[in-house]
Amino acid sequence: MFFMDFEEKIDLAAKWIAESERLVIFTGAGISTGSGLPDYRGPDGVWTRRDKGLSPPKSPPWDQVKPNPNHYAIVELMEMEKLNYLISQNVDGLHAKSGIPFDMLSELHGNLYFMKCLSCNKKMLFEEAGWDKNIWGSGYRTHPVREGQPTCPFCEGRIISSIVNFGDPLPYDELEESIQRSQNSDVFFVIGSSLVVTPAANMPGYAKEYGAKLILLNKGDTPYDDVADIRFDNLIEDVLPPIMEKVKQIVNKN
Repeated sequence: MFFMDFEEKIDLAAKWIAESERLVIFTGAGISTGSGLPDYRGPDGVWTRRDKGLSPPKSPPWDQVKPNPNHYAIVELMEMEKLNYLISQNVDGLHAKSGIPFDMLSELHGNLYFMKCLSCNKKMLFEEAGWDKNIWGSGYRTHPVREGQPTCPFCEGRIISSIVNFGDPLPYDELEESIQRSQNSDVFFVIGSSLVVTPAANMPGYAKEYGAKLILLNKGDTPYDDVADIRFDNLIEDVLPPIMEKVKQIVNKN
């Protein structure tokens, strides 16, 4: 892509989003830092600090964290009928809390608040499953099955936390849906992800391979910097609001 200054990139990104018919947004931990949660590979991220031998960054209790304006900007795009699908690597549940329905959302690394059944694949809140973490623990896939632990209220299959830990397989249905939506997108907008954890991070590649315009907003390097059509190495709060204002202006004109 030829050189553009910041304002030109804002204008072009807004134009592409406003004119898009199959916009897919992909989010990482960066979108939730405005809610007080740390990211992973940012300057003060969880893994960055770990690699320096430092203690983890401070974080509020997850059940008290609320969506921030970044999340609600995506909800606005949905309400404007501009959002085709949302793919997220985040387990914080903030997209669902902000109002994105699950049929428009793939949470590839799971959701802190939900369990899933390994037999019938249904999702349920821990409370709905009757799973008390104080008694039965976190319920991760790798934990041994204990006698008497709750089973799926729908089919009595084994239920586990929907959180995908390192080494766990991603949820097949949501992964397949994400691949198809990425390949079918005309604009693919990455917000707040360093794009290094695969297979989730392969989605921009699928989109680009099938002809989508790739907009990349992340503070810090990613493997896709050289192939992005528009690249913002800025804070989300400095980029997303002006893009949204321009999108609204264009949509309202039409």
